[in-house]
Amino acid sequence: MVLKPEPIFRAMDFLKEDGVPRKTILLSPQGRSFNQSIAEEYVREKKRFVFMCGRYEGIDERVKTLVDEEISIGDYVLTGGELAALVIIDGVTRLIPGALGDERSVEDESFSWGLLDYPHYTRPREFRGLPVPGVLVSGNHKEIEYWRRKQALKKTMEVRPDLIEKGEHNGC
Repeated sequence: MVLKPEPIFRAMDFLKEDGVPRKTILLSPQGRSFNQSIAEEYVREKKRFVFMCGRYEGIDERVKTLVDEEISIGDYVLTGGELAALVIIDGVTRLIPGALGDERSVEDESFSWGLLDYPHYTRPREFRGLPVPGVLVSGNHKEIEYWRRKQALKKTMEVRPDLIEKGEHNGC
């Protein structure tokens, strides 16, 4: 099944009538791989977005003349682009100031340093013989920060060494 061009062109013509600038994104396995940097780029653009989602085999190739960018969320194929669009919407929306309540919430998490996130703990200090690392309850904020960066680097080296090779790990 390939989506016909006529209804898509008509829909895009209708959207153009209000003169509002939009970025049109086609969700496709052939697109640029979505990542945190792209999410941040989209927030900075402050535009409205149109997500084109193919189904099964995709869309008529002529529709691509309406597209600003083709984006993929990974090296696999879905039955349609709707889930990929939701992934992008969530990844971008959470970066909009105020969306999470505290703007600092997005500053200190996976990929904010170019690394995976460090381990997180909560109360109680010990649960079923598994303790919270002592440094986290020490009150020494400088040591806690050092421990977190070290753990993030360790986790990234174990699970995603490709991120280390990219060299985007902001001072770790």
